[in-house]
Amino acid sequence: MPETTLDALRRYAVARTLFTPTTLPRAIQRLGFVQADPIRAPARAQDLTLRHRVKDYRVGDLENRYTRLAVEEDCLVNYGFLPREHLALMHPREAGRAWDAETRRKAADVLAFVRERGPVHPREVEQHFAHGRMKNYWGGSSNASTHLLDGMHYRGMLRVKRRDSGTRVYEAVTHPPADDSPAGRAQRAAALIDLVVRKYAPLPAASLTYLVRLLGYGAPHLSVQVQAALRLAREQLASCRIDGTTWYWPADDNPASRRHAPDEQLRLLAPFDPVVWDRRRFELLWGWAYKFEAYTPASKRKFGYYALPMLWHERVIGWANVSARDGRLQPAFGYAGTPPTGAAFRAALDEEMQRMAQFLAAR
Repeated sequence: MPETTLDALRRYAVARTLFTPTTLPRAIQRLGFVQADPIRAPARAQDLTLRHRVKDYRVGDLENRYTRLAVEEDCLVNYGFLPREHLALMHPREAGRAWDAETRRKAADVLAFVRERGPVHPREVEQHFAHGRMKNYWGGSSNASTHLLDGMHYRGMLRVKRRDSGTRVYEAVTHPPADDSPAGRAQRAAALIDLVVRKYAPLPAASLTYLVRLLGYGAPHLSVQVQAALRLAREQLASCRIDGTTWYWPADDNPASRRHAPDEQLRLLAPFDPVVWDRRRFELLWGWAYKFEAYTPASKRKFGYYALPMLWHERVIGWANVSARDGRLQPAFGYAGTPPTGAAFRAALDEEMQRMAQFLAAR
């Protein structure tokens, strides 16, 4: 078997997730999870991620087709979209922080209201119950009904039926009981680790530990079993050590395979695309540090408000901030090193901007 080098891991990291574009359901199934983000610059992260993996994908296709897909908005290592079958690994979810008696009473009343009324917009809940305002996570004020609905969704009492102009519309849901035996909990924990490894591999050892810690968001009640499953996974996953870093990937994969040869396409990736999501891995593979700066003061930004990493062949060589004015794209590019020159690069960049324009032209 050929030696697993850093070059091989780099090609493998790109090729294993940038598969041949397929249908929307198959792409989500293969990804296992698609991280969501509300910022549109020029589109939401979930749309920017899926456009590279779904044939003829247009902005908003996921939201528009959501009700017809076996897909759920829910949590894993963060918030996003995942195949409905994966919910059984995390639900019924036991939140790490228990509600007090008053909150439980309010949730029971809202749940009865939703069951009687059917799918509800948060505005309808607030109009009926007048829960008022509350201090939010960022120190500001937000609608208490919206906060309560979020908590009910997280705890598996509600699901997102659809979105109306970006706002979640909820309906009541009952998740089937899970196998709560020691063996059943261990099996679910192992399946969750397998899910995130297959999505984000190859993983430096520290990133594997970090990802497993993030599973405390999606499955806080399985924390003990997840830690035990992590110890077993380190023994069962394939691995190698390069320049002092241990890397892990699924045992049935071969990073050194010639099948991972890069193509000629240039791609502008979402900041949360699986190729670039792990910032630790990013720096190890591409030799420079990329940062997401949407919440950084403008005067301190190096990359820009919503910089899209620029992947060409198997290298992330820079970034682009893309805006649209009067129906025309206005990109601004930056490079980690000397900007590429030559007809091949210019042609690849032009083709990507044409694909971006077509993607942003909603159906």
